Amino acid sequence: MAHTEHTPVVRALYLDDDVVLDAVKNLRGKGIKVKEVYSPFPIHGLDKAMGLKETRIAMAAFMYGLVGLTVAILITSYMMNIDWPQNIGGKPSMTWGKSMPAFVPIMFELTVFFAAHLMVITFYMRSRLWPFKKAENPDVRTTDDLFLMEIEIHDNEADLYALLAETGPVEIKVSQK
Repeated sequence: MAHTEHTPVVRALYLDDDVVLDAVKNLRGKGIKVKEVYSPFPIHGLDKAMGLKETRIAMAAFMYGLVGLTVAILITSYMMNIDWPQNIGGKPSMTWGKSMPAFVPIMFELTVFFAAHLMVITFYMRSRLWPFKKAENPDVRTTDDLFLMEIEIHDNEADLYALLAETGPVEIKVSQK
């Protein structure tokens, strides 16, 4: 079912990361989809407990590294053979392959540079984190010491309240998204 802006949600606040992780596993085991969990720090295993797909950022990093390596090879080849050819040690080297060992640091650095910077840009675009974007955190206490679990209500509010109460939250609220 597609999410609309007017779908009410149940928000449960927890004091401990292990408790919220167990609550997510418990609810998912009963067939309830947890929409979002807000936490002051990453919780190991939460992505699998929520049923999220594995990230492909590692593949993107590899591809970006290959782009950086390609740029490094093209730049060094252009500079060495076309832009500023040099007579090194009395022997002109007009092939990139013979001079390549001298370019290993440049190739390494550009590979890392492209991979790191393009990964950060990809992460921000994928997460929709733009400069000056207003925070979407529903409860500021989750930036300090509390954990918030959010579940959409689909004509099951009473059941959700009962199930959430069993998981040990300190507070349960219903609100419009």
